[in-house]
Amino acid sequence: MQDLTQSQWTEQLAQDDNAMILDVRTDLEVAEGMIPNAKQIDIQNAGGFMQEAQELDKSKNYYVYCRSGGRSAQACMILNSLGFSNTYNLMGGITEWEGEVITL
Repeated sequence: MQDLTQSQWTEQLAQDDNAMILDVRTDLEVAEGMIPNAKQIDIQNAGGFMQEAQELDKSKNYYVYCRSGGRSAQACMILNSLGFSNTYNLMGGITEWEGEVITL
């Protein structure tokens, strides 16, 4: 796991052809807006999170965020323990995000 600032995360993501964005917040939080092209897997639903995480492609690079950076760091550690080698945590989470946000 690597902690990235917003500018590092944005810059690295833009140059990564093998990237996948994970939003690990709850449905209620996601309803307020999410980063475009993100896949949501709620880390607070432990069983569902583990099941969905195990179905992800381990060859991808995962850019993970939550509200403030705590749950996404935890998610990165879990993914690493499952054999994912490239996980990147957005420090400060979506709270400090200045990029595009979409609502579903």
